[in-house]
Amino acid sequence: MRTLKHRLCIALLLTSTLGIAQGLLNKKNEFTRQDTLRGSITPEREWWDLTYYHLDIEVKPDEKFISGKNTIQYKVLKPYQVMQIDLQVPMQITKVLQNGKALDVKHNGNAHFVTLNDKQKTGAVNTIEVHYKGNPREAKRAPWDGGFSWKRDSNGKHFIATSCQGLGASVWWPNKDHMYDEVDSMLISVTIPKGLTNISNGRLRKLEDKGNKVTSHWYVNNPINNYGVNVNIGDYVNFSEIYKGENGNLDMDYWVLKDNLDKAKEHFKDAPKMMKAFEHWFGPYPFYEDSFKLVEVPYLGMEHQSSVTYGNQYKKGYLGNDLSRTGWGLKWDFIIVHEAGHEWFANNITNVDVADMWIHEGFTAYSENLFLDYYYGKEASADYVIGTRANIQNDKPLIGIYNVNKEGSSDMYYKGANMLHTLRQLIEDDKLWRDILRGINTEFYHQTVTTKQVEDYISKMTKKDLSAFFNQYLRDVRIPTLEYKIEDNAIKYRYVNIVKDFDMPIEVEINGKSEWIFPNSEWKTKQVQVSEFKVDRDYYIYSKQL
Repeated sequence: MRTLKHRLCIALLLTSTLGIAQGLLNKKNEFTRQDTLRGSITPEREWWDLTYYHLDIEVKPDEKFISGKNTIQYKVLKPYQVMQIDLQVPMQITKVLQNGKALDVKHNGNAHFVTLNDKQKTGAVNTIEVHYKGNPREAKRAPWDGGFSWKRDSNGKHFIATSCQGLGASVWWPNKDHMYDEVDSMLISVTIPKGLTNISNGRLRKLEDKGNKVTSHWYVNNPINNYGVNVNIGDYVNFSEIYKGENGNLDMDYWVLKDNLDKAKEHFKDAPKMMKAFEHWFGPYPFYEDSFKLVEVPYLGMEHQSSVTYGNQYKKGYLGNDLSRTGWGLKWDFIIVHEAGHEWFANNITNVDVADMWIHEGFTAYSENLFLDYYYGKEASADYVIGTRANIQNDKPLIGIYNVNKEGSSDMYYKGANMLHTLRQLIEDDKLWRDILRGINTEFYHQTVTTKQVEDYISKMTKKDLSAFFNQYLRDVRIPTLEYKIEDNAIKYRYVNIVKDFDMPIEVEINGKSEWIFPNSEWKTKQVQVSEFKVDRDYYIYSKQL
């Protein structure tokens, strides 16, 4: 039996893991003009469409300082003369140029409004250069608080990385910092002191020797969300393999600190296992052109596109712990599986507004038990996802507040996963369920999406009206409770704590025999002498005998 001390440690671990790790979740409920500028599609954003970034920076580790420019290429959707660029203090924009001429910039906190001199004609493709510099916000406890991690490895060499989900990429580089508009492709050029290596997203195009400095140029061939862009600097060594996947040969590269090479070669065997399971469930890895990389960093990890970062200390589970408390969570490395799962849910399909971040975290938390399903079977995967219910707080809805950069509850992880597990039972067709998961990644391939789009797609595929189901689990904090009473050779039952029209069928066991019942808010009666009644554990509901 686990001790009270052990249970308390797990509870604290889960609070930090699920409460703010990645989403940077907070309890803020009053919003300012800055929140609206950050979280809404403002008039200064909506008139132009991102097509290409060239982020060209120098990182000075000893000074914790970066400088450089971002060249932003865009297509004019409708005439307008003012453009919103985001960059968070204490970083500073030093100048903005178009066609070699300086532009006027008005600063409003972290939003910067650039007045363009040349007339912006619909359909035209133009560029601006945003020059900037400063000491970016330092992450004290990444990835929980975000920014730059300025660390050193055990040999005293610089070990540096970025992480900025929720907080926003504008914490360290100037961009259009809203999820709705992903850049189509990108070049990331990073100059650092010689003797260190920088790993970023996509593929290495070239290395430039600049005497006591070196510049790496990484090209991203696919659309990428801003927070997925990363810089990782260290005394790295590399090993690689070719994975024969659904779309052909996939390059899988691993970048680790020199002293960790041997353990990484053994431990990272979970990476091709992950790829095999997720291609089965979700379809082809979405970024073959950009390869797959796993990069060691001085923090826990993050789902940076094609450059997934890893800091789980070469342990199984989450830092050696099982988040489900079932034993199944120690069969695999949590960070490799979870963060790579985001390549499909977060990087391939991305929420338009962070209020819908459950699309990222719910599906990816659910991917953990699909990994188990693939290798250990349905009962093992059910054990795991049901075990994670103990982490659910039901404190607020999974969907957050739109247009102010506000996520929903941290329950988006395991309440989201249990909602999807329940939906699989309701569909009662594993082939169709797999087709839906793969279909989502095909239908919305390399796109930004809303909750409604995902809901509508699943309803269409299942030919079921699932609106009440999603309203219950996404927009309400109550868990449906099946009340029942056994009397007079009958069982009577109904749902309470439900939204309007919630009538989810469930499987129950009556006298050892499995069958369906069809509860709603009204009492129903089934004539049967009951000696034993049990609700199937796979449905995320409560039951209460009266």
